Amino acid sequence: MAAALASYERHLVSERDLTPHSVRAYVGDVRAMLEHASALGHADLRGIDTRALRSWLAKQQTLGKARTTIARRATAVRVFTAWALRTGLIETDPGAHLGTPRAHRTLPPALDQQEARSLLENAATACDDGSEVGIRDAAMLELLYATGIRVGELCGLDVDDLDRHRRVVRVLGKGRKERTVPFGLPADRALEHWLLGGRPGLAVSGSGPALFLGARGRRIDQRAVRTMVHQRLADVPGAPDLGPHGLRHTAATHLLEGGADLRTVQELLGHASLSTTQIYTHVSNERLRAAYRLAHPRA
Repeated sequence: MAAALASYERHLVSERDLTPHSVRAYVGDVRAMLEHASALGHADLRGIDTRALRSWLAKQQTLGKARTTIARRATAVRVFTAWALRTGLIETDPGAHLGTPRAHRTLPPALDQQEARSLLENAATACDDGSEVGIRDAAMLELLYATGIRVGELCGLDVDDLDRHRRVVRVLGKGRKERTVPFGLPADRALEHWLLGGRPGLAVSGSGPALFLGARGRRIDQRAVRTMVHQRLADVPGAPDLGPHGLRHTAATHLLEGGADLRTVQELLGHASLSTTQIYTHVSNERLRAAYRLAHPRA
């Protein structure tokens, strides 16, 4: 089983070209399943059946794991057993008959338009003192809200990924899929301020082409961006405590509220499936219902 798991990990890295985070998640889930099967007395992959897989998922439920977690782990196991069948390690695929628990779709929290405006205005005011970090934070917030890109995509941006003449940014997303995302004039002005008045003050010999730099002049990491977003939102009265992904939800929600169609938002966010984007329609509909209940005399 250990040899099969090692071979599967090499497949994920070299053939599917997944990110290190995705590889760790897939391998971790499969390793946990194999350990469970081994404890049940299965000595090799060929002995693992659907009953063993269901037993492992049932154990996740007794441990109090969320439905979304169990659904993800079921998917990881199905992908693994399908690969094992294709490579001849097993003769039948036990994962093909494995059901997936229906995950509860929760509405992602998002800022309303006034809260988003306050966040960006506060950040712009805070950088009036000329500090490089303040200028950088304002530019990152503007770009996150303008484009809805992921925090990992933001941190991975290079200076050359910006095309300020066309006001678009080239983004390398999940599965190393590249897409081009437009941004507006406020984000362009904030980026210009950062590139001319902020980045040169933080740049060091090892900065490389990174667009956004940390306090020591190296490429900024995701943890620093998350901390910054939480801190900035704490200064907005009544705003929910969101991270960068909350700004992604916010951008998608405001696009739909402004009249963008779902297919366009899918392309902008880089979702592989339209069903992933549809969660944002529930956010907008819920806000419409809330406004109706408050405003209509017979609601």
